[in-house]
Amino acid sequence: MKERVSGGLIVGYVILVILALVYIYPFVIAVSGSFKTDAEANGDPMSLIPQTFTYAAYERLFTGDLPLWAANSAFITIVVTVFRVFFDSLAGYALSRLKFRGRGFVFAVFIAVLAVPSVVLMIPRFLVIKELGLYDTYGGMIIPLLATAAGVFIMKQFFDSIPVSIEEAARIDGAGVFRTFWSVTLPMASPALITLTILSFQGSWNEFGHFVISRQSPELHTLTTGVGSLVSGALGSGTQFPLKLAAAVLMTIPVAIVFFIFQKRIMSTTEGAEKG
Repeated sequence: MKERVSGGLIVGYVILVILALVYIYPFVIAVSGSFKTDAEANGDPMSLIPQTFTYAAYERLFTGDLPLWAANSAFITIVVTVFRVFFDSLAGYALSRLKFRGRGFVFAVFIAVLAVPSVVLMIPRFLVIKELGLYDTYGGMIIPLLATAAGVFIMKQFFDSIPVSIEEAARIDGAGVFRTFWSVTLPMASPALITLTILSFQGSWNEFGHFVISRQSPELHTLTTGVGSLVSGALGSGTQFPLKLAAAVLMTIPVAIVFFIFQKRIMSTTEGAEKG
């Protein structure tokens, strides 16, 4: 029996390693290709070790518009993440705790919105942004992203799992709805908050479609739209594989850092809850 279990574990680990390699291989190709010359990237794109190691692609990016794109992406991502977590938490708490007429219908609308593909909403969103005078501004790029139905759903479901009796002591002490939400319930929702923070950061950092329809000026380029211009050839000639791959590699670094930092906090929070 032990031999069968050991054999099964070995086979399972081998399969997991193979799947991990298949998943990581394209990223390794991207990193390797970013250090190649244009000729080598075109002639031998699948090689993992560059024959001629060069930083030319990164030097060109940092001496070009990449710092501006990164600054725009960082500013928009931080603002959107902070306010999205706050607004989604407020809405989720209201749907979970407040008793008002039509609450079930409102929640059903949020669920229905989740079933609508985002691409369907692009043209209506563009028309609304233009009518409000927000087109080609930071406001038009940020405001429509400040809340999401998915975030409200996540927070509402988590608040439902917290016993209402926990909030009774705060109400006895005279705390209002917002004070109870902010001081009692929200700190207990740290796993959901961390999850929502990761999703919000990743989603706003990698957002592309909304930024395409909400801006036009080159100085409002984000990393996604700027790299999209590189890929389309609008900012240069030829394939420029090393330049595009270098831009893609740089884009993934902040998201990877945030994910791994918050992943540790999720694990520690979950372990603490289980012990409690």
